[in-house]
Amino acid sequence: MGVLRAIRTQHFDALEKNPKWGFTYWAFDLHGTVIKPNYETGNIPREFYPHAKEVLQMLNKRDDIVMYMYTCSHPHEQKQYIEYFEGHGITFKWVNENPDVQNSGYGYYEDKPYFNVLFEDKAGFDPMEDWEDIRDLFRGRGSWFLRTFYKFKRLFKNGI
Repeated sequence: MGVLRAIRTQHFDALEKNPKWGFTYWAFDLHGTVIKPNYETGNIPREFYPHAKEVLQMLNKRDDIVMYMYTCSHPHEQKQYIEYFEGHGITFKWVNENPDVQNSGYGYYEDKPYFNVLFEDKAGFDPMEDWEDIRDLFRGRGSWFLRTFYKFKRLFKNGI
């Protein structure tokens, strides 16, 4: 539920309050978030979590989202991932940086790049649940019926 709240408040609400922005920044961890780790040195994992590929492709087509990779992968692995994702129609603008947002009175971004929405398993992102919920959130935007349907679907899925 945490990432859905972040998407609503730090993306949709933020753009509504600040229409001049035009877009928000989304940072994506890879292992345990987008792809299933394989724990093999020299062999990058390539298995997407359910719905991850579909959602990333959908987000990638939006003009109001800038996506970048936020990973501890080694530089040579980062290059392999860039090629792998691009082969699936998914483009990340940067890796471990956001040069659009410079240091200011509001923050120091040389060591921690700025983002509005973070996808990180160690911060509570659950890839087995959250990708489907994100897909449903975007599918339901603009349709009261679909929003209501997906809301009830999440409630029943969570045992309420």
